[in-house]
This record gives sequence, structure tokens and C-alpha cells, in this order.
Amino acid sequence: MSFGYQILGFGSGGAPRAPYTASYLVIAGGGSAGAFAGSGGGAGGYRNSYGSETSGANSSTESTITLVPDTSYTVTIGAGGAAVAGATGNVGVDSSLAGSDITTITSAGGGYGQHNASGGDGGSGAGAGFSAASAVGSGTANQGMDGGLGRTPYPHPGGGGGGASAVGGAAPSSAGGDGGNGLSSSITGSAVTRGGGGGGSARGGSNSTGGTGGGGIGYTNAPGEDGDPNTGGGSGSGSAGDGPNPSGAGGSGVVILRFPTASYSGTTTGSPTVATDGTDTVLTFTGTGSYSG
Repeated sequence: MSFGYQILGFGSGGAPRAPYTASYLVIAGGGSAGAFAGSGGGAGGYRNSYGSETSGANSSTESTITLVPDTSYTVTIGAGGAAVAGATGNVGVDSSLAGSDITTITSAGGGYGQHNASGGDGGSGAGAGFSAASAVGSGTANQGMDGGLGRTPYPHPGGGGGGASAVGGAAPSSAGGDGGNGLSSSITGSAVTRGGGGGGSARGGSNSTGGTGGGGIGYTNAPGEDGDPNTGGGSGSGSAGDGPNPSGAGGSGVVILRFPTASYSGTTTGSPTVATDGTDTVLTFTGTGSYSG
């Protein structure tokens, strides 16, 4: 799809509107865990340019972008990986912010969990399954962390999924590994933690915990918990003795834009939430849409 492009737009009073600076938070969909004592799903990739806040994988704040009046910026929200009843989970879907005059900002979907094989790579990597040959899933540079290791002896626990700020937990002797923690941002005006990894599960023993920021719990005798919507949280695994319970679904992503209210055009699609914080307007997209600068 192509959009018209003008260097300067005009407000209701006829005065030209100049380009202006915007901050963003772009989080992808979280991955889903493997079922049947599987590893936890990885959180969706986390990219942040607000203030001096930490971006994914504990990296430095990214650069802000410049929005040009009457130029359309497209927002794509990634879905979380679908829940599964089998060995292999699903990768989360990428989220992005794109426009004709900016470099597209893409966050990678979270990695998929496994039953007895290596975890999938992603924004944050999934945990490893219980097989001794299984490797953890790798996170993406400046977006998220690696998953945690599984453990071979019975009850065959899987490792936890990686989060935006911490690696997934290695599985202890009788529980799945805990999900890695996410990161907090105040881009909306209130501190909210997002990007937690999902917990792994085992065929017996204790439940694991999901990472702070929307990661799902890994249950020993129940279906795995979903990642929280619009956090990019990875899902937890499920198990029940020697019979499988399904994993949870990964949490969907989110894209947030913040810029001076004096520059806000008021033109959007996709029905983002519009709020103000001080002298700034904040657009929170939980579904795909666009903003005209």
C-alpha cells in the first residue's frame, strides 16, 4: 500500500506543522510452549526508545524517530503462538512500525517450546526440552534473552522461556524452569512490565512460574497458562503424569507511540487507545492500524 507524502502539513488554523520526535515501544507476540512436560515459550522481542529506559536484552535505549505531517505510519501487531497439544509449540508473530521515511522497526516473535528437543530461537528464546542433546533457544540481540536448560532424568522437566531482561530458568530436579523476567516501561505514564518468558513443566513435582511481564505458568497437572495479551509474554507448558495437557498460547504484542500533543494529527486507523500524559499524547495499538503524522 502506498501513501501520499508531504514535507509539511497544515493544522486547522492554517499554520504549517513541522516534523516532530516520537518515542516507541514495539513488542512482538510471545511463543507457545511445548506440551507433555515441555519447555516454556520465549517472550516476544522488546524494542524501546522512550527516555533512558532499558531496551530488550538489557541494551541501551534505542533512538527516537521523526514523524512527518501527512505521512502514514503502519503498525502491525504480532499474535502469540497458538497453544498445542503436541511436542512442539509455535513461534510468536513479529510486530512492526513502518513508514516511507523511517527504517522499519521490527520486533521478532518469541521462540517456540519443545517436549524433548531444542527450543526455538526468537525475540527471546524458548527453553530446551528434557533431552540431553537439547539446546536452549537463542534470543535476538537487543530484543530478548535465551531460554533455560531442561533436565534429562525423570520427571523430565523442560527449561523456562527467556524474557526481555533475564534468561529462562534451568529446570530443577522436579519442576520445569521458571520463565525469564520482562522489562518495565513508563511510556504510557505508568510503569508496566511486559515481555516475560513462559515456564516449563515436568511429569511430576511442582509448577514453575512465568516471568514477570505476562509469562505463563508451567503446570505439572494442568494445561499450561497463556501469556498475557499485549505483553508479548511466552506461554507455559502443561503436563499430567504420563498423559499430556496442552500448552498455553503466547501473549499478543503491542506498539505504543508517544509524542507532543501539540503535534498530534488526530488521524488513526485500527482504533488505538488515545491518552495524554503531561504535554504528550500516547497511542497504544493492540491491533493492526496506522497513524498519519
